[in-house]
Amino acid sequence: MYAGDILLLAPSVTALQQLLYACEAELDLLDMTINVNESACMRIGPRYKVKYERIITVDGREILWCDTVKYFGVYLTAVTIFRCTYDYMKRSFYRAFNGIFGKVGRAASEEVVVHLLKAKCIPVLYYGLDSCHINNEQAMSLDNAVHSCIRKIFLNKRPRCCKHCMLYFECSSVLEMVKKRKVHAKVRDVRK
Repeated sequence: MYAGDILLLAPSVTALQQLLYACEAELDLLDMTINVNESACMRIGPRYKVKYERIITVDGREILWCDTVKYFGVYLTAVTIFRCTYDYMKRSFYRAFNGIFGKVGRAASEEVVVHLLKAKCIPVLYYGLDSCHINNEQAMSLDNAVHSCIRKIFLNKRPRCCKHCMLYFECSSVLEMVKKRKVHAKVRDVRK
């Protein structure tokens, strides 16, 4: 574990402040301090919109409250229940695809471009999906990102054509991929 990987969870703001002081005491023994510029507080639960109390380090620096926190590449969002947001992953996915498509574009065959999409871009989109529950709206949004790239590759905007291309090139939907990953994880756990 690195100091930048520390995540403090507390049932209340008061408990969080006490936990922060305890963490700072341990870090002080290691001759380390908390970087408040790379730290953030976020509240999840029915009171997530309640005005925030200040969280202060021992030396008086304030850790700011925010609505979204990035932790190991997964973006958590402040709402009533634990939830991730996948907008950042979609942006990274589009950046990766447009970077590849801009380089090879029409010079490579559709098969090559789809292979690059599956090998280099879709993993960006699927990163961290098993860390949070995905509702149908989020899954459709992520699927639409893949569909838009398939439509761009094949110069065809018809949904039926896109569906056939996805089947032919064995591109799973987001919900199918999440189910497969969960099955693989269970099998891996059983083998251990």
